[in-house]
Amino acid sequence: MALSRRDFFKAAIAAPIGASFVHYNAIAAPAAQQIKISAIKIIQLSTGARLVKIETDAGIVGYGPTGTSAGGPSGNFAESLVQGIATGGSSHPDLGLVGKDPLSIELHFHHMFYSWAQRENTIRLCSGIDIALWDLAGKILNQPVSKLLGGNFRDKLKLYSHCPHQGNFMNRDEWRHRAQLLKDDPRGFTAYKVDINDPLGVTVSQDLTTLGPGKIRDVKLCYELAHESFGDEIDVIVHCHNELDTASAIKVAEAVEGIKPLFFEDPLDYHFSEKWMALRRSTRITLLTGENMQLMEMAAPFIMNEAVDWLQPDLCWSGGITGVKKIADLAAYYRMPISLHTAGGGGWAQMMASQQLSAALHNCPYLECGVGGDRAAEAAGNLPVIEKGYMNISTLPGLGLDIKPELLRG
Repeated sequence: MALSRRDFFKAAIAAPIGASFVHYNAIAAPAAQQIKISAIKIIQLSTGARLVKIETDAGIVGYGPTGTSAGGPSGNFAESLVQGIATGGSSHPDLGLVGKDPLSIELHFHHMFYSWAQRENTIRLCSGIDIALWDLAGKILNQPVSKLLGGNFRDKLKLYSHCPHQGNFMNRDEWRHRAQLLKDDPRGFTAYKVDINDPLGVTVSQDLTTLGPGKIRDVKLCYELAHESFGDEIDVIVHCHNELDTASAIKVAEAVEGIKPLFFEDPLDYHFSEKWMALRRSTRITLLTGENMQLMEMAAPFIMNEAVDWLQPDLCWSGGITGVKKIADLAAYYRMPISLHTAGGGGWAQMMASQQLSAALHNCPYLECGVGGDRAAEAAGNLPVIEKGYMNISTLPGLGLDIKPELLRG
């Protein structure tokens, strides 16, 4: 079904997204206009982590992740963009964040994402600034971000993680050994992504021509061995990176249907098109996409056409906490669940931001968690606690980031 502009705005108005931040605005109102943003900076930690830092005239600071590619190797683009948003530059002098109330988050979100030309690096940096504003708001108001967003629907999140890439994925004995190691993980994950590039022997995200019968048999064998080795207590996710054409995606879905995967993730190009509807009509397995979606505009056609069953937006790609909250609210209106992608390079800061937002969304029953999701060299404390496949939600103000002071100097 084609989605007209009229239908888009009709549904958007009907959805409760306009009320997304009513609770936050009520909490923030008594403290409005009392603190001003004094600077926005990029902080490069010696651990390799790269953060946006927002400073205020009250001495309170907020941090947000920048994602992997933000600013490029030299960082000149990042520094230039951040300073432009901080001051407004010559083009937008009235929109600069310095001197403004940090609690006016939705206003700043609108200016950053709809007054500045958007490119991939721009979106990642603006998303990092948005996340840092929420961290700052939580510290100013002495509340965890999840409470600012309306309160917790859950105090712990069910997780899914990643199967390592080493070894032979077509061998039963190696699968039994691999599965046993993952089942013995003390964190107790109950679902794992198994990448389709492993049985196919190709590079992740490599665009593939139509898969022939031999390759489809390889895919079928790999995932049947995975399911057999894990047993019914651990779910398998068929993990793609937008590599497949429509015909191949339909064949893969048919090949793996017997194992009843938790998700068939990102098989097609991440832009909405009729090919997603063709795949949707051809299979009963659960389709998931979203890690590369940028803002509501890219997510809405998938939601409103019910092209997939599940969305997986990434805070660093999709507009930060504000942008993803808007996506999640529209998805909730259509009774569509979401989970947050956390493997986009934002590290510990992204994980902590993702758990805060996830706790406050009733349609977010899962969270992605890499094998190192409860570790961070830059953390002085408050690392995520993972037990029996669940992550506990931090109750500290803001995002709960406790960064080693020595890494923030200079």
